[in-house]
Amino acid sequence: MAAVTTPESSPQSRVYFQTPPGTEEAETPVRKQGRVTVKYDRKELRKRLILEEWIIDQLTDLYDCEEEAIPELEIDVDELLDMQDDVDRAARVKDLLVDCYKPTEDFVAELLDRIRGMQKLSTPQKK
Repeated sequence: MAAVTTPESSPQSRVYFQTPPGTEEAETPVRKQGRVTVKYDRKELRKRLILEEWIIDQLTDLYDCEEEAIPELEIDVDELLDMQDDVDRAARVKDLLVDCYKPTEDFVAELLDRIRGMQKLSTPQKK
């Protein structure tokens, strides 16, 4: 783009931009807007996001490292919510944290307390 000023400009100078010849902007393909057919409960999504951020913070403390260096593990909240009781949930989380050298009991107890009362997020269904 080239800057062009006009000689008869007011006390405040103005700058106009022009596209240089031969570089016509190609038309970008127009994307069709999709409709959201299923809405999640915003409050439940917010709770889930807060929980996931808390989990990441706790794991960085437990593993004494930055977020990028946390060992590859996935704590699936929906999987935990599908389990029968807190004993099974605690055992699953402890299995995931088997290579953590710090005590994990407080983390597990707090996690179970935080997921208590949460709803499982279902897969969106088309209407």
